[in-house]
Amino acid sequence: MNDHADDPATETFVAHRNLLFTVAYEMLGSAADAEDVLQETWLRWVEVDLGQVGDRRAYLVRITTRQALNRLRTLQRRREAYVGPWLPEPLLTVPDVAEDVELAESVSVAMMLVLETLSPTERAVFVLREAFGLGYDEIAAAVDKSPAAVRRIAHRARRHVDARRPRQAVPASVTRAALEEFRRALETGTPQGLLDVLAPEVVLMSDGGGIKQAALRPVAGADRVTRYMLGGLGRNERRITVAPTVVNGSPALLVRLDDEIDGVMAIHVEATRITGLYYVRNPQKLSHVTSATPLTLH
Repeated sequence: MNDHADDPATETFVAHRNLLFTVAYEMLGSAADAEDVLQETWLRWVEVDLGQVGDRRAYLVRITTRQALNRLRTLQRRREAYVGPWLPEPLLTVPDVAEDVELAESVSVAMMLVLETLSPTERAVFVLREAFGLGYDEIAAAVDKSPAAVRRIAHRARRHVDARRPRQAVPASVTRAALEEFRRALETGTPQGLLDVLAPEVVLMSDGGGIKQAALRPVAGADRVTRYMLGGLGRNERRITVAPTVVNGSPALLVRLDDEIDGVMAIHVEATRITGLYYVRNPQKLSHVTSATPLTLH
């Protein structure tokens, strides 16, 4: 990529890079694929006659959306053959993300899983409209639909998401308190400690991608989740350490076995108890959990 400061194409791309990455990531749920989309966007951007572009930011978002849509259709076919539950790739995020309630909700693991239930075009329209506040005309240009069609798709996607989105999240302080209680019980292997913080209806999803051991189907119920967590982390003669972190704008846990990263565990809390556990063990999805990824809606 050209890095000359006086190159207007480079300056514009760099200025909006975090926004473009966030668009691609929210559409794809994969940081690796989002990075590939940005590379494809750059290759097309440098061929553009900037003198013919009125709104460079909008033009870049349009290119990114089209590339992400193409990739999303391919990914959906690939995910149909995925071994076990598929979870989005976790991102270590900077404090600014957690402080932006709208951004934190839009990239939360729970919300990203809801977005997975949309068609590619519905997901693109929903993300651009609800998360980034783009107008129907702008979205229409990005997804090659008429503004009227985009309005209908947006309404349908919003209704779909509203029916499935997690109930109102609790303050981050409550999530951190539940996470700390869960962490202590996990490190000490205390069944009652886990049962005290897990809601009776808790559901655990674990993603090993066929590379690491993981439950092939969601595990439901506090008793079953407790047994799985205390027996399924490969504890045999191995030392487990669990450290708090922040992924996708929410408190989470980084799990290590014998000082090697084993996975990242995100949670969803309602009232004061954990109702959702999302454990990513697939090593191919853990490359963005040790250095922060900047995200933005602007």
